Amino acid sequence: MGATVQASSPAVLNEPINIESPKKHAPRVMFGETLVALGHENPNIVVLDADLACSTQTAKFAKAFPNRFFNQGIAEQDLMNTAAGLATVGKIPFLSTFAMFASGKAWEPLRNTVCYSNLNVKIAPTHSGISLGEDGASHQSIEDIAITRVIPYLTVIVPSDSTETQAVIEWAAETYGPMYIRLIRPDVPVIHRKDDYVFEPYKLRVERAGTDLTIVATGETVYFALLAANRLAEQGINVEVLNALFIAPFDVEGMVASAKKTGKVLTVESHSVIGGLGGVVCETLSEHCPTPVKRLGVQAGRFGQSGKAVDLFREYGIDAQAIEEAVVAWVKG
Repeated sequence: MGATVQASSPAVLNEPINIESPKKHAPRVMFGETLVALGHENPNIVVLDADLACSTQTAKFAKAFPNRFFNQGIAEQDLMNTAAGLATVGKIPFLSTFAMFASGKAWEPLRNTVCYSNLNVKIAPTHSGISLGEDGASHQSIEDIAITRVIPYLTVIVPSDSTETQAVIEWAAETYGPMYIRLIRPDVPVIHRKDDYVFEPYKLRVERAGTDLTIVATGETVYFALLAANRLAEQGINVEVLNALFIAPFDVEGMVASAKKTGKVLTVESHSVIGGLGGVVCETLSEHCPTPVKRLGVQAGRFGQSGKAVDLFREYGIDAQAIEEAVVAWVKG
């Protein structure tokens, strides 16, 4: 799975549900539950953690399969290298810790041991982005997409809710190759029906079709984009909302198709605007379809900070209100 893979045009799938008042569920909890279910089906699945099993929810797997769970302690490079070793003997290792540590402390073995050897290791860190909240800047990974998507062979995936998380983890267990699956800490709105959700790897998912402007969002910001789209429709602004589940490889054809239709693109992410979703969209369009792009996210020169997630989303301009305001100013300005 190299970074040159391109998917076909995005398909409009099932409309998300209950956008104004959705149920909530934590993707990390779904991650833990899905690992247990997969563990019963496949004895080659093993799980590793770095002394954070209760937080990452891998403790569920440890309880169900104690002989297939490995707590590596606070030693993230060892965590990555041990997972690589298990992959060489036919195991399917899922490893987890906080995203800051998986992408930061363990970046070198991720690159040189796991990806350079193209090993079947699934890195599924939790507590990514500014939604980590009160833990503050030292633990809020706002650079991890930028420093993982650049690594050859590494597939970078950012689920938007627990339904997508389950689908991604199940697919990852069956699909060979190193993967970085970015999960978050809090409960977030469930925007996809589990009974009719269709998972299409490597594609941008059209959550809402539109003609006036394209919003490309990833992770928990997909909900904010959909909520803003509802409010914008009341003002006569018809936006298209794309869910960037796969950051690397990126759906070049799908992005170009939407940009050609609307002529304006707004990106939204709980990550730095440098190198993350905003970066990959700008790179894609500048080469294939020059289009005006505005980026919402943590702006250049800023770290995160301690606070409630809802307040941080507003502070960094990525909540539904901020998206609505940015679109109105652009379209009607």
